[in-house]
Amino acid sequence: MEAGRMNININADMGESFGPWPMGDDASLIQVINSANVACGFHAGDPVHMVTTVQRALKNGVSIGAHPAFHDLQGFGRRSMKLSDTELSAIVTYQVGALQAIAAAQGGAVTHVKPHGAMSNMACADDAMANVIATAVRAISADLILLAPACSALARAGETAGLRVAIEVFADRAYQDDGQLVPRSQPHAMVHGAEASAAHVLGMLAAGGLVCLSGKVLPTPIHSICVHGDNPEAVASAMAVRDAVKAKGYTLKSIDALLSN
Repeated sequence: MEAGRMNININADMGESFGPWPMGDDASLIQVINSANVACGFHAGDPVHMVTTVQRALKNGVSIGAHPAFHDLQGFGRRSMKLSDTELSAIVTYQVGALQAIAAAQGGAVTHVKPHGAMSNMACADDAMANVIATAVRAISADLILLAPACSALARAGETAGLRVAIEVFADRAYQDDGQLVPRSQPHAMVHGAEASAAHVLGMLAAGGLVCLSGKVLPTPIHSICVHGDNPEAVASAMAVRDAVKAKGYTLKSIDALLSN
């Protein structure tokens, strides 16, 4: 966290239920967080769950973000795909546009975009792919905020495209020395338990950067903390993180309010 800035945001991926199949305790989690990243039907979610999630966000004063992904319901958007620049730009535009329409119909608005899963992981390490995504978001609206992982090509691309960029860290994921997430297939990729997640976050805020598994620190601003909504410990972890940062004197804000200062 930059010196003198004691504002922070907690975000979570939501609306990932599909038809009759539930995922996550969104009704409880949305009461704890400040910003929701809403699945747009490609990796999870569907139009009805998108509407429900937007309604919950508006009721709880939570800002609304689009969570576009590869078209991969079976793999939950966590399988890598090689798309042309045209197709990648089109699917980002399509998903953000769908959520914008749903939000507008409910009297709300989409304030940020956060790519999901493999799309995000690949763009974090691939400058060209990151530029396609950032350019697509910028073409939709210059007012949209790009929520991007710390120390990533995606964050840099957003800044190059002229977008406001909110830098996020993960409460429940471990980092490699290059700033990339430890793959879920490897040991120690996940931070388990609410108290461990809160300690992980406080450690990064105190260090002013990512704290990697090796102990290496990668300096970075930190605007937002992500808690994955599909994690069974999500609600407890979000509450522990919220209480921990408030105890350290941080003020919780939505992403758009935080970056408007």
